[in-house]
Amino acid sequence: MFKTYYKLFLFIGLLGMLVNCANRGTPSGGEKDIEPPIIRYSTPENFSTNFKGNEIKIYFDEYIKIKNVQKQLIISPPMDPTPDIIPMGSASKYITIKINDTLQPNTTYSFNFGQSIVDNNEENPYAYYKYVLSTGSYIDSLSIKGAILDAEKREPETFVTVMLYEVDSTYSDSVVFKKRPKYVTNTLDSVSAFSIDNIKAGKYRLVALKDGNGNYTYQQKSDKIGFYDREITVPTDSFYEIKLFKEIADFKMERPTQVAKQKIQFGYRGDPKAATIEMMGDIPEGFEHRIIKDAQRDTLYYWYKPAVEMDTTYFVVKNKSHIDTLKHRFRDLKVDSLLIKAPISGSINFDQDFLIEGNVPFDKLDENKISIIDKDSLTINFKAEFDSLKNVYSFKFDRSEANTYRIQLLPEAITGFFGNVNDTLQYAVKTKKLSELSDVRVRLIDAVYPLIIQLTDNKGKVIYEQFAEAPRVFDFRHINPATYYLRVVYDTNGNRKWDSGNYLKKIQPERISYYSKPIEARTGWDLVEEFTLLKTGPDLIEN
Repeated sequence: MFKTYYKLFLFIGLLGMLVNCANRGTPSGGEKDIEPPIIRYSTPENFSTNFKGNEIKIYFDEYIKIKNVQKQLIISPPMDPTPDIIPMGSASKYITIKINDTLQPNTTYSFNFGQSIVDNNEENPYAYYKYVLSTGSYIDSLSIKGAILDAEKREPETFVTVMLYEVDSTYSDSVVFKKRPKYVTNTLDSVSAFSIDNIKAGKYRLVALKDGNGNYTYQQKSDKIGFYDREITVPTDSFYEIKLFKEIADFKMERPTQVAKQKIQFGYRGDPKAATIEMMGDIPEGFEHRIIKDAQRDTLYYWYKPAVEMDTTYFVVKNKSHIDTLKHRFRDLKVDSLLIKAPISGSINFDQDFLIEGNVPFDKLDENKISIIDKDSLTINFKAEFDSLKNVYSFKFDRSEANTYRIQLLPEAITGFFGNVNDTLQYAVKTKKLSELSDVRVRLIDAVYPLIIQLTDNKGKVIYEQFAEAPRVFDFRHINPATYYLRVVYDTNGNRKWDSGNYLKKIQPERISYYSKPIEARTGWDLVEEFTLLKTGPDLIEN
């Protein structure tokens, strides 16, 4: 009996040990740590004056890490070269800042760490810790506050750099291209508001950059910019709103490249519409050329005939304010054959034109060899228009609901630049039933004309738009059901497009106002929206 109890007791004991072993990897461990690290002290102390050293240490009560310091840490005024920040990628109980720049005298410096300081275990952030020191006898305590808006989009950009340039005897507006600012801050990734702190009294220029290179200088090709129109005198209680915009780059043509026989490619930046390209050298009699813009890239194609007997030539490129001479070496390549396609197929909207585009410049169109026939075999009248820069023919014709239209181009309906012609081409498009579509009516109150009213998708792409020079009701008829965003462009110069700004010319972008809520265009519904606009002011979201 004793042996039996002993064996039973031993079995239960072993079983308990096995259960404990099985649970050993998943202890409760208590509640999750949600507390951020705590700073014990720093050397020198925060807000120290008469700073003469080149190293700062900040001590914590636990092990910490620094994350994404390149974006999160803002040093104002900027230092060049930048300080060394330790630790990087490892854990430590202190942060070391090794200063590599020669600090300016009588200047207050601030190190704003944003959300970069986190504890080692749960990565709880010590949010927006700022270390401040002065090389002079006191800490500058003045500030400028404001917000960043996007001139074109509904939502502002994140990580926008906001800069102050001191207006003194050496200041010029071109300073943003070549020098770092006096003071700087960043909107980081959560809010559009900004505050530039610890600045001294004086006169400043306020500039904002979506600074792609992170070098505090304006790169027109890649960066967005915004600016306040006038000088700012500090101290000030004003709140400054800055509209960020992408400038149209100054026109510049890149070196040409031969991409096919009698076809040369020119990359460019800026607006190419007023550009001319002239080939120099021994040009044959009857020489012709055509320029076509690539639909997707910033590229112009220069087509010419007949072929030229030269190894090398020069092109003179001009626009209203630019002239350049570019060298080109010819290559012996094959000629492009004529390819024609219709970018619209299947369903066609009531506000769309049927399009024909080609890879070789079109020379002429014979409308007598083109027909449009509906599902009842009725011939539909049409009008053809040609966009020479895009090399696209647009066919305009009246349409009815739930109808099918067959477009036929007989041989030689289109002649290309080199005399090549099409074979028979046939396309078909159809319209939807009106009951499958939606109508939206918009009434504007307190609008300033001329203006453009647009329905966009959630990324800002314009889906439908109308232009008006005087008050009227805006009807968007037979549109596809979807969620749209309504915006009004104040087309100040009446050129029927939104115009961006220009920093050096001190031109702000044309104002855009967004309706405060999305518009739900539903199948078979007629929707009426009333949009009250502010008569003045920079607000982008209105009721």
